[in-house]
Amino acid sequence: MASTFKTIGIFGRVRNRGVIETLKALIDYLKHLNQNILIDAETAQSLNDYSLKTIDRDELSTHCDLLIVVGGDGSLLHAAHAVVKNQVPVLGVNRGRLGFLTDIHPTELKKIKSIIEGKYILESRFLLTAAVTLHGELLGQHDALNEVALIPDTIPHMHEFEIYIDNRFVCSQDSDGVIVATPTGSTAYALSGGGPILHPQLDAIVVVPMFPHTLSIRPIVIGGNQEITIVITPNNEATPRLTCDGQAFTQTPPCSHITIQKKPETLQLIHALDYDYYETLRSKLHWGRKLQYME
Repeated sequence: MASTFKTIGIFGRVRNRGVIETLKALIDYLKHLNQNILIDAETAQSLNDYSLKTIDRDELSTHCDLLIVVGGDGSLLHAAHAVVKNQVPVLGVNRGRLGFLTDIHPTELKKIKSIIEGKYILESRFLLTAAVTLHGELLGQHDALNEVALIPDTIPHMHEFEIYIDNRFVCSQDSDGVIVATPTGSTAYALSGGGPILHPQLDAIVVVPMFPHTLSIRPIVIGGNQEITIVITPNNEATPRLTCDGQAFTQTPPCSHITIQKKPETLQLIHALDYDYYETLRSKLHWGRKLQYME
């Protein structure tokens, strides 16, 4: 079979039997299609199959031109951080709870045949990069596909900080923290914090306060190319943390500056041709059924 992709990488976070079963079914199906496949070494170890061609996760994106992720949205987040630098497109097979990003159902693996033949939808999803500095010294820098979140440390505590956009003062806040999300992340942590849903094609960022002491403070949507600076004021008695996609944590002591901006590289996300974003919202968020008034 003619294939658009020379080598297909496979990545899975094996946490339950269902993931293992789907990984085995996927590998068998790709072998049936005579595809050249390369398995993440950690994934292969969980499968206990020593006949598989494996490679370290850090090198996966340099040796494949399509990555298929089996798991939930969290699994795809992990994979995205590994492949975004090399612009390897990612396809998700859902074995998680929601599946906003991993939208191929395990019983629909035959859809992958059309994708391999070049019949698919390709989306570019941008990421954020966040850097924490204190008196000019870099304390940490990480990327986020979903969101950058300023959260309390181990003990919940209200924090005081200032927000600037493109070096213009926006507001000060006394709150538990703040969530800065991409359109991809607008249906994740930011949504649970009361933020709006942003369509994935929007070039925009949403800033969502977390339990602000002033009730008039509300989420705001800004341009995707704008730079956000959060200043942790000297008045704080506790030290909040900065997290990117819930995977990396950096302490942000008083007087530290957090700079958040769009990352130059994007995630290339693949969908089957029958993918429908609004159907995803209806099915995952249990929106109302169609009443058939419009033909």
